Amino acid sequence: MHLSRTRFSAVGGSSSGRKEDIVAEFLAPRKRSRRAIVLCDGLPTVPSKRVLMEFFSKKGFWVFHPRYRGSWESGGELLKYSPAKDIAGVVEGVCKGFKNPWSRKVVRLRPKEIYIIGTSFGGAAALLLSRHPKVTAVVAVSPVVDWTKPSKDEPFDRFVGFVRRAFGEAYRGKLSSWKKLKSGKFYNPAAEIKKLNGKKIFIIHAKDDRTVLWKPVAEFAKQAGAQLFMLKRGGHMSSAILARPRFYGKINKYFKKFKN
Repeated sequence: MHLSRTRFSAVGGSSSGRKEDIVAEFLAPRKRSRRAIVLCDGLPTVPSKRVLMEFFSKKGFWVFHPRYRGSWESGGELLKYSPAKDIAGVVEGVCKGFKNPWSRKVVRLRPKEIYIIGTSFGGAAALLLSRHPKVTAVVAVSPVVDWTKPSKDEPFDRFVGFVRRAFGEAYRGKLSSWKKLKSGKFYNPAAEIKKLNGKKIFIIHAKDDRTVLWKPVAEFAKQAGAQLFMLKRGGHMSSAILARPRFYGKINKYFKKFKN
């Protein structure tokens, strides 16, 4: 199966001087479909989701894997704008139509269903996108729900320092932009919980997660009215678990509630 690439314009302005800041890989299903999935990466990570993209493609989904502004191949500055706006831009682009840079043809998908799947850092984007009218539902795996409640194993300053030292120009953002996360007012699902649509949220988490603590996640799910699948063990999970029968069975059952 051949991965293609495209570019999307972000919602909320351009941070690089051009409209199409966001680079995304995409993969079409073998049969005609109007169902789509957008994958939101954790951070830091190497943007390699081919196996998962192929898995969902075989299940009949168009799959999109964007890079946040200011990360990897995308233009702009990381965290100058909320990454949730980056993903909103992808959703809008998928709905309007997008170009295949190789053929230069416009792909008009006209999706009936769009699902957002986010992990860890990207889980926050998924949760915030639950309020988007064109998003059918979201799945958040080990999501950050509140930046003001870091774990002892991964305190905020250590996390930011590691990203900047270990990944260099893969993540291009000012320290002042990173610090916006600590305020709890920026890119923070807990601060906007009343605006979110809990009926469209499915969270998967583990009690032994030492990176994102489980109690704030459980409380968030309760307040939001979201569906929560809490495991005793699993640690800080990645989206790769969704290709396992146990987990895919759970989210597929959840997706069927929204199927058109």
